[in-house]
Amino acid sequence: MTVERIHTPTEMRARAEAWRCAGKRIAFVPTMGYLHEGHVSLLDEGRRRGDILALSIFVNPTQFGPKEDLSRYPRDLDGDLAKAAAAGVDVAYVPEAAAMYPDGYQSYVTVEKLQDGLCGASRPGHFRGVATVVLKLFNAVQPHVALFGMKDYQQLQVIRRMARDLDLGVEVVGMPIVREADGLAKSSRNAYLSPDERLRALALSRALVSARESFEMGERDAARLVDSARATLHLTPGVRLDYLELRDAASLEPLHGRVVGPAVMAVAAFVGTTRLIDNQLFEP
Repeated sequence: MTVERIHTPTEMRARAEAWRCAGKRIAFVPTMGYLHEGHVSLLDEGRRRGDILALSIFVNPTQFGPKEDLSRYPRDLDGDLAKAAAAGVDVAYVPEAAAMYPDGYQSYVTVEKLQDGLCGASRPGHFRGVATVVLKLFNAVQPHVALFGMKDYQQLQVIRRMARDLDLGVEVVGMPIVREADGLAKSSRNAYLSPDERLRALALSRALVSARESFEMGERDAARLVDSARATLHLTPGVRLDYLELRDAASLEPLHGRVVGPAVMAVAAFVGTTRLIDNQLFEP
């Protein structure tokens, strides 16, 4: 089985409109390619939720800063399409940057509060680029349901808010983080890690497990939970912390004092030159 490729917004929208007119339910998984088991889990769920399964592969330049890794972001289109075919994808939307952002482009989407802090503080303009490209992808693919991994938790909340605020009519579904056997969260950027760095990267998931264990033993003080995770990170040399915070799971407001509702502990750190993120949900 081969996956049909569509390269332009006009062609993608026409195909989507035909599916909708035929009463088909469209499930959509937006990606930047270099697919791994985490992406495949989204595709598998999309296959269950829709009559048509659409995948996009687009390395979005507007969400990368001037000193970030756009040019070396891993790419493997042939491998991605093979994985997509195995997962039952009906169509792969693979636009070029010129089709997404033609000359003179100047319209962007900002989700004001949820984009603040965490990765938004470390990567100015990142979530403006994310919200803009996802809206453009939604406009072309016209999905009923779109699936995103929860590893990019702040991104998921930004997209959920945008879909609600702009009345997009798209159900945004967050799917559990897929991990390696040793706990490392699956990520396309793991390809950048040397064997030694790969071992050091385990500090992120171990830190979150340490905090989760404290939580499960009854600890509810936000600062102590953060300290538990931070102590684990500090035991690993060669890991440079960007942020480690405990926030409200819905609003992403910082938490202080006692944790009384669903919360998310989010971490970002550099292992060598590679920036990795991870998170853990806490539900009292």
